[in-house]
Amino acid sequence: MLYEGRKLSVDLDAEGIAELKFDAGDDSVNKFDRATVEELGAAAEALSKADGLKGLLVTSGKDVFIVGADITEFGEQFEAPDDEIRQWLADANAVFNAIEDLPVPSVTAINGIALGGGLEMCLATDYRVMSEKAQIGLPEVKLGIYPGFGGTVRLPRLIGADNAIEWIAGGGQQKPAAAFKNGAVDAVVAPDKLAEAARDLLDKAIAGKFDWQSRREQKKAPLALNQVEAMMVFETAKGYVAQQSKGQYPAPVEAVKRIQAAAAKDRDAALKEEHEGFIKLAKTPEADALIGLFLNDQLIKKKNKRYGKVAREVNQAAVLGAGIMGGGIAYQSASKGVPIFMKDINEEALDAGVDEAAKLFGKQVERGKLNARGMAEAMGRIRPTLSYGDFAGVDAVVEAVVENPKVKKNVLAETEDAVHEGTVIASNTSSISIDELAGAVKRPENFLGMHFFNPVHRMPLVEVIKGEKTSEEAIATIVAYASKLGKTPIVVNNCPGFLVNRILFPYFFGFQALVSDGADFAKIDKVMEKFGWPMGPAYLSDVVGMDTSHHVGEVLAEGYPDRMAPEGKSSLDVMVENGRYGQKTGSGYYKYEKDKKGKPKKLVDETAYELVAQAQPDGQKDIAEDEIVERMMLPMVIEAARCLEEGIADTANEVDMGLILGVGFPPFRGGALKYADRLGLAHVVEAADKYARLGKLYEPTERMREMANKGETYY
Repeated sequence: MLYEGRKLSVDLDAEGIAELKFDAGDDSVNKFDRATVEELGAAAEALSKADGLKGLLVTSGKDVFIVGADITEFGEQFEAPDDEIRQWLADANAVFNAIEDLPVPSVTAINGIALGGGLEMCLATDYRVMSEKAQIGLPEVKLGIYPGFGGTVRLPRLIGADNAIEWIAGGGQQKPAAAFKNGAVDAVVAPDKLAEAARDLLDKAIAGKFDWQSRREQKKAPLALNQVEAMMVFETAKGYVAQQSKGQYPAPVEAVKRIQAAAAKDRDAALKEEHEGFIKLAKTPEADALIGLFLNDQLIKKKNKRYGKVAREVNQAAVLGAGIMGGGIAYQSASKGVPIFMKDINEEALDAGVDEAAKLFGKQVERGKLNARGMAEAMGRIRPTLSYGDFAGVDAVVEAVVENPKVKKNVLAETEDAVHEGTVIASNTSSISIDELAGAVKRPENFLGMHFFNPVHRMPLVEVIKGEKTSEEAIATIVAYASKLGKTPIVVNNCPGFLVNRILFPYFFGFQALVSDGADFAKIDKVMEKFGWPMGPAYLSDVVGMDTSHHVGEVLAEGYPDRMAPEGKSSLDVMVENGRYGQKTGSGYYKYEKDKKGKPKKLVDETAYELVAQAQPDGQKDIAEDEIVERMMLPMVIEAARCLEEGIADTANEVDMGLILGVGFPPFRGGALKYADRLGLAHVVEAADKYARLGKLYEPTERMREMANKGETYY
C-alpha cells in the first residue's frame, strides 16, 4: 500500500499502475470534506515520489463516486476573512493540480454520481470512463456559489465555453449520453465493464496510443477562442443567464464573468480568477440562504429517517374521492409503485379520477420518461371502486372528499368500519381541524392529517398534521408513505390553517388591505414578483381559486379573530360575489384565454378594475414599492414567528422549508424566518410598528421584541 488514510488509499501494483480509491469507511457516500482534501494531498505527494509509477487509476469504493463537497463545513469556512478563504481555495487547488501534474497518464472510473468537487476530481485526470448508471454535474449555483476546485477552468477547456456555461450556470446533472457527446467523458460502458474499460484506456495511454500529454496541456492552456468568438460566446451568455436568473441569483452571472476573465489565461492564473469570484459569492446573502435550505432539507430527511424506524409498511393504499386531488394522489402513489384503490360514490367521478391519472402518465410518456408498457403497469396499480369491499387489506387511507366537515366525518366513520384495526386514516384537509374530524372515528390514535398541495404531482411538500390523540406510529407511517411518494413530509401540530396556510394567508390579508387602501393589484403583483415570488398575490389568488381562498380565509378568521377577521368588504369578496373564481372560471383579477399549448394565458381585464373599485372606498392611489413589500411580508414573518413560538413546527428550519416547498417562497431569501434574520429583528419590529394602525396582524410578538433587543436570530 503506497498510502492509506481514513477516506482514501493508494495501492501500487507490480505493473506500476497505482489505484487511488476513494472510500470513506463508515460514511454512506464519499464527499470532499477537509479531511479528504488533506488525505488527497498526502496521496498525491506519495504518488509523486513512487518508484516505477506508470499510470494512475482513480476509483470509488462506494456505489457513488463522490457526491461533492461537505456542505456542513461551508458555514464556518465562508464566515472566515477573505484571505483565509483564498488560502483554503489555493491549498485545495494545489492538491488537484498535483494530481493533474503527475508525470504519468491518469484515468478516472466514474461508477456513480460525481457532482461538484466529485466531478472536479474527475476533470483533474487526463481521461474519464463513465458507467451507464452514473451522472455528473456541477450544481454549485443551486447553493448560491459556483465551482471552486477548478471546475470553471478545466470544464470550458475540455468541452468548450458555451457548453461549460450551460452546465455550470444551469447546475443540472448530466446523463452519460450528454456527457459523452459534449466530450466531458471519453467512454460510456456498462457498470460491470467499467473497471476493465478504464484499465484498458490507461494501458493504451501508457503505450502511447493516446496523446495524454496534449490532452493535459489543453486543460492547462488558455481557452482556444479568438477575440470575436469569445465576444459572441460570453456576451450572449451573460445576457441570457442574467435574464434567466432575474437578478435574484448572482452565482450564474458571476460564473460567466469569471470564465470570460480567465479565458486568455493559463490554468494557474485562471484558478486565481475562480477564487476571487468564489469568495465574492460565498459572502452573499443568497449563498447563505440557499446553503441554509440544503441544510434544512438534510435536517428534515434525518428526522424522517428516524420516523421510518417505527413506521408500518404501506403496501396497499386507498384514496377517497376521485376529483383532481384524488386522481393526483392516485397517480403519485401508482407512479412510485404503491398500489392504490380510488373510491368514489359514482362512476362519472371515478372516470374523471382515472382520466386525471392517465393524463399525467401520458405526459410522462410524451417526455420520454416512461414507455407505453410502463404506463400500462402503473395505471394497473390504480383500482377504481364504488365500494369498500377490499379495504380490509389497506394499510393507509387518504380521505380527499369535499372540504365539508359533515361530509368528511361521515366518510371517515364509514371508512374506519371497513378497514382493519391497524390501518392509518389521513384526511387531506387544507383547513379543517384534525381534532374536530377525529371525533368521527373510534380509533383517533390511527387518525391524522395528510395535506397535499395542488397540483399533487408537482408540489413537493406534504404537511403531516398530528392530532391530540394521534400515535407516533401513525405519524411515522404517513411520513414514510409520503417519503415513498417522493414528497418531503413535515410534521406539524394541529391548528386552524395548520402551518403553511396559516402563514400564507396573512400575506393575502396584507394584499387585500393594500388594495382596499387604493393600491393597483397589478402593480402589487409586479413588485412581489420582483421580490422573488413566482407569481404575485392577485395572480396567485386566481390560480388557487377565489372560492378556495375565501373558504380558507373564513376558517382562519374564525380561528384567529383578533388579527384575521375581515373589516369591511374586500376585493376577494367582490370577486366571489360576481362568480369570478380565477383561472377555473376564466376570470378573476385577470382574464384567461388558452394559448397555443392549451394553457391559460393571463390578460388584463378592465372589468376587474371596475369591480375592485367597489372595495376601494377612497379610490385608487399610488403606493411606494417599499411600502408594498413591507405590508405584504411583515404579516407573514410575524405569523411564522407565532407558529414557531407555539410549537406548530419544531424548528425554524421546518417553518421555512414548509413555505419554500408549499407556496414557492423565494428560495434565495431562505424562508420567512431566514428573511427576518437577514433584515434583523430590530428592523422587523421597527417596520411593523410603523403599521400599528393596521391592527394586530402587524403586531410583533413579545418574544420577537425580546429577540430584537438582545440581537438574537432564528438561525
